[in-house]
Amino acid sequence: MNYCINQHTHLYAAWAASRGASVMGCRFRVEQGRELLEACGLTPSVSRPKQLPNLKSIDESHKTWRRQMIKAARQHNLKMTHGVAAKLINLYLKCRFVCGGYHDHPRVRNLHPPIDSVMLKALAKANVGGFETDWKKLQDQKWSKLNSTQYEKAIQLIRHCMDDEPLWKIEEYWQGNQ
Repeated sequence: MNYCINQHTHLYAAWAASRGASVMGCRFRVEQGRELLEACGLTPSVSRPKQLPNLKSIDESHKTWRRQMIKAARQHNLKMTHGVAAKLINLYLKCRFVCGGYHDHPRVRNLHPPIDSVMLKALAKANVGGFETDWKKLQDQKWSKLNSTQYEKAIQLIRHCMDDEPLWKIEEYWQGNQ
């Protein structure tokens, strides 16, 4: 493949996601992060919102991506959880699509936002959706150790809080930029 904008944005998004998702207990190099993303089908050719899952299938597709990534991580001798896999996937999709100018596309509006301790702490403190206890419980479980059920609970809470708003808007509470 000749170097083109799709390759360029893929490499950038993979770099950013790898830097943001690598955590104590599951440290990996940027190259490994890119390989893990590609192992679950997130490649340079996935460059248009219409290639993303629709609202009815996004959660199941996301679960499949996480499972594929966790399996691929074992080949790198990495012990990856659903929380870490989700953050790698979500940061990648955020860079590639949400911040890539497609933020209001129906399929992009339903992409899962990255979840971390900073986000969970802020959601609990602000009692977003009236779910302070749930946010605190997720915070106590540590984002990087979340299993599939716990991660999906976080996404369902976010979806409930956002009504018809894009899911990326929950990041209004993320304080990591300060």
